[in-house]
Amino acid sequence: MKYDFTSIIDRHGKDSTAVDSVGKKIWGNEPGAPKEGFDSIPMWVADMNFATAPAITKALQERISHPLYGYFLQTDEYFDSIIRWQEKRHKVTGLTREAIGYENGVHGCVSTVVERLTNPGDKVLLHAPYYLGFIGDVEALGRNSVFSQLKKDENGVYRMDYEDMDKKIKENQIHLAIMCSPHNPTGRVWERWELEKAMEVFEKNNCFVVSDEIWADLTYTGHQHIPTQMVSDWAREHTVAVYAPSKTFNLAGLIGSYHIIYNSYLRDRMGMNHYNAQNVLSMHALIGGYSEEGSKWTDELISVLEENCRYTCEYIQNHFNGVEVTMPEGTYMIFLDCTRFCEEKGMTIDGLLEAGWDVGVGWQDGRSFGGPCHIRMNLASPYSRIKEACDRLDKYVFNK
Repeated sequence: MKYDFTSIIDRHGKDSTAVDSVGKKIWGNEPGAPKEGFDSIPMWVADMNFATAPAITKALQERISHPLYGYFLQTDEYFDSIIRWQEKRHKVTGLTREAIGYENGVHGCVSTVVERLTNPGDKVLLHAPYYLGFIGDVEALGRNSVFSQLKKDENGVYRMDYEDMDKKIKENQIHLAIMCSPHNPTGRVWERWELEKAMEVFEKNNCFVVSDEIWADLTYTGHQHIPTQMVSDWAREHTVAVYAPSKTFNLAGLIGSYHIIYNSYLRDRMGMNHYNAQNVLSMHALIGGYSEEGSKWTDELISVLEENCRYTCEYIQNHFNGVEVTMPEGTYMIFLDCTRFCEEKGMTIDGLLEAGWDVGVGWQDGRSFGGPCHIRMNLASPYSRIKEACDRLDKYVFNK
């Protein structure tokens, strides 16, 4: 490989949430500190333990070399980079500068959509399992979450339940739904027909959609991200899509996302959010990442992540009786169903989580994502660390 995905980088003391908050309960869902003799392997908050793409470091260094950081303009290169990236990697057509708007983050955009398209007391449809942040985006604004449960098919693949979606929308007079595509935490990359059927349900019920597509770039062999807005004319005009380079390039600390809205009425409804203020360095980071070299780095990253996911899922299936896991189709998260294991061992999910934390496996409580006896694991680390985590879980937790 041309790029380095094997070095173990010490993040301690470098402002890292994933590392420096372990055992401190700052957010409230951090892993507990490991016992003496074990170092911590961060497998919870969704950032990566890889250095970002060299193209981004180069772009930042070039901009930092100019010693003025005053008010700035978004450049043509910024918008052209987004349009080119979307065209080449996601086969988007007809994207214009006017449809692109800066967002500090996906949450800010989702919250703005909820605020502008619903009223206090209204209900909003989400799929469960869900990304935990969506609940706050909805309920902090005085709206209420309604969940349509994803169902596993005969192959253990999570699928949308269209009849249930339609029923919930009608019963609760819902006119806004939040999609997650690719889906976090299950790792599903929705197929075109699945998105088409979902949009048919929403269209029939006059339900707008906000689609979180922050994981769009990270899909595995045989799977291609389909932008929600591209599946039909109705979807294009009734969906707010949100993207960011942060998951792809490990840039969450720089702040910087963007929305795509084709419908001028929706753009007007979103209006100007004075709390959205881009950082000049995040603009140049995106330009660097969305370059040709950034694309090559992303391709190598995907191959590393896919191998990590395949190794871990196969290891779990072969060694951890009572734990169910499905190979993700995208993202770098896996979602363990530990129901049968806990029942057979007489163990609570809290006890299981703590047993992993004790030996430095910093996995995450899946109840925050709507999984009653589930654990979410982040596999974006060098392979040696993934292997070490599996070995520890085998020796000290599941087969002790």
